[in-house]
Amino acid sequence: MSCQLLLDRIRAEYLEMPGLRLTTTQAARLWGVEAADCRVALDALVESRFLLARHDGSYVRATEGRIPRPSAVKAELVSRYSRSATS
Repeated sequence: MSCQLLLDRIRAEYLEMPGLRLTTTQAARLWGVEAADCRVALDALVESRFLLARHDGSYVRATEGRIPRPSAVKAELVSRYSRSATS
């Protein structure tokens, strides 16, 4: 498999499956290539900022921009009726 074909295939898999996380060994098995060739391709995609290499040895797709995370909201409940109206 040519290097460009492998790069295109890896990109397509990561785009098709958000959240995909593979080690070099898993990726080589999935795409049927030697682990050394797979590592070179994965590292090239890291250099191009398409993938991120994690500390556990896995590769994940990089995300453009900040990922919004839900945050807790503190709300005050205000009664529609004031206490003086009930007296």
